[in-house]
Amino acid sequence: MKKIHRTSQFLQRSPSRWTLLPLEPLEPILHASPWRIRLLGLASVLGQPLFGWIWSRWLVQPYENLWLRGLMSLLAATLLLPGLTQDFSRPATRWLVTVVMWIEIPLFFSWMYFCNAGSAAWLATTCIIIVCYYQLTDWRIATAGIVSGALLSWALFAGLMPNGLQANPVDMVVIAFSWICALLLGLSSANLRRDQLAHMLATMGIMAHELRTPLSTASLIGDALQMEIRREQAHPRAAKLEQLGQRLQALVRAMNHQIDTQIANAKLLQLPHYSEVVGAASLVTETLAAYPYTSNRQRECVTVVITHDFNFHGPRAQFSQVLMNLMKNALHSLAAADSSYAAGALCITVDCGPDGGSIAVADDGVGVDPALLPHIFKPFFSSNRSIGHGLGLAFCQQVLRSAGGSIQVKSGHATGAVFTLNLPLAPA
Repeated sequence: MKKIHRTSQFLQRSPSRWTLLPLEPLEPILHASPWRIRLLGLASVLGQPLFGWIWSRWLVQPYENLWLRGLMSLLAATLLLPGLTQDFSRPATRWLVTVVMWIEIPLFFSWMYFCNAGSAAWLATTCIIIVCYYQLTDWRIATAGIVSGALLSWALFAGLMPNGLQANPVDMVVIAFSWICALLLGLSSANLRRDQLAHMLATMGIMAHELRTPLSTASLIGDALQMEIRREQAHPRAAKLEQLGQRLQALVRAMNHQIDTQIANAKLLQLPHYSEVVGAASLVTETLAAYPYTSNRQRECVTVVITHDFNFHGPRAQFSQVLMNLMKNALHSLAAADSSYAAGALCITVDCGPDGGSIAVADDGVGVDPALLPHIFKPFFSSNRSIGHGLGLAFCQQVLRSAGGSIQVKSGHATGAVFTLNLPLAPA
């Protein structure tokens, strides 16, 4: 009970520490979704030539370059590629979109502002685009992008047109004001997301405290029941009562495991900084042995295939929790598909190659709707609100990122799902 009390106290203190935490995981694409990225790409593909015509033919500005506009339009077209928006969990996808947005927004618009000698139209456009940039990406990426984009465009401009622009204090004040406003909006949005996590953690701490007390009582009742049956072996229903006592103890262990799981999932921003050398095969074996299966049939449906074992650096306990989360989701998916838990319905494969190691968790369950795939790693998003709060996969993703790895998913409706953990190999 002392351990439970200490855990509850720790959780009750956590929200204040989270609120004060200055950093959170980087989000290169805020509110990523296929339609959001496609609209962004479409707006640039159509907007670049449109405004090129407006500023060169209708409301003529000092400088316009239709060739540069065409180049920006072609670059934005990469955001419309069908395969790009299928999996925002891939680092390559996130950073490709980040680079495209950096070129399209701070670099290009700073260049056009300088080349137009800070005209009224481009002063207003620059201020608007700064605010928009902070709504598309993480405030830290936006800040670094604006500074680097402005410096690079100025260096290019100064080399080509050394006498083309004189410093205008009014412009600088207006741009600085819009930048500060955009930064405050970005910080406010980040703090709101952090507060959501903090409130979820506080709620889960209270739930853990309230649930563990009756569970402890139920466990004591189960122990007393089994002890009483052992003294009354001649009782005609002794075997049945013994079985009921064992089931009660198993349910208590399963509930305590679920409480521990939810507490671990809530610590998205409190992942440990230490790491150890972890063997993939031993991690899988130990996690499977510790998982609280609800039946022997459920246990027997899990198959492990060790093609090539490997070692990686990371916190072992957190990676065990990642596998627990993925197994729990897979077993729920199998149950939703009215599965009979046939052997191999849930298969965990360990393999490695020259580029790194992988642990794949594949199931024959109901799968995930392709339209939901871009969202499943977001905190609080759940494809099944009746059994999930939306923190499990977000926790998995953060653990993988903290170890320099990534998590990918392949799935379709009614075709099962494959979650793959990609990890760098530990040096021999």
